Amino acid sequence: MQEIMQLLQDPAAWVALVTLVTMEVVLGIDNLIFISILTNKLPPENREKARRIGIGLALVMRLALLGTVAWIVQLTEPVFELFGHGFSWKDIILIAGGLFLVWKATKEIHHNVDPADHQEDFIASSATTGFAAAIGQILLLDLVFSVDSIITAVGMTPHVPIMVVAVIVAVTVMLFAATPLANFIERNPTIVMLALAFLLMIGTTLIADGMGFHVPKGYVYAAMAFSALVEVLNMVARNRRKRAAGGH
Repeated sequence: MQEIMQLLQDPAAWVALVTLVTMEVVLGIDNLIFISILTNKLPPENREKARRIGIGLALVMRLALLGTVAWIVQLTEPVFELFGHGFSWKDIILIAGGLFLVWKATKEIHHNVDPADHQEDFIASSATTGFAAAIGQILLLDLVFSVDSIITAVGMTPHVPIMVVAVIVAVTVMLFAATPLANFIERNPTIVMLALAFLLMIGTTLIADGMGFHVPKGYVYAAMAFSALVEVLNMVARNRRKRAAGGH
């Protein structure tokens, strides 16, 4: 309690909190895009429930990992060396998560481009199996993003209470943004392809990070923001052409 009171009176702690909250929200965009695309494949009555469970599990997982910060930090220690590069458990988790994202995004892009070539979606057709499969895949990606998020947070501040508040705020933002984002993606088919391209780029970035080739996240998010802006302009242009055609 005394540590918390000291942090409340420390301006540097407030700066660290704002910075960490912003970073956690930005990092959460990756997770949110994946959850939105995945839950949109479920029957409409199960989508909201799946999003809440998936994001709730993300919160539980991150808070649990914060309770093992000392262990999490050790994940950055090399466990074996290959081609002159030492691989840690963090690297292995990032590579595995990146490969999973690349595989899922590629498969879904293929399905969107040539739906007739697929007899069934990557989520089973039955609601029960589909729901369980969606939660399982969300949980897997939650783990990857949570480990990356916590390790980044540890590098920014040594104070666990600040990390806890930042995680809770970021996940709360994800919870409120999940349904509007998913609905927006569903209403705009071209956005689905753009979001899948984002997942492909994020997966490639995770693999590169795991292999020791660090890609500054600022570049990645700048590219995503620019692409999103171009798509918004395309959507505005399409809507205006439709209104103009309707007026004639």
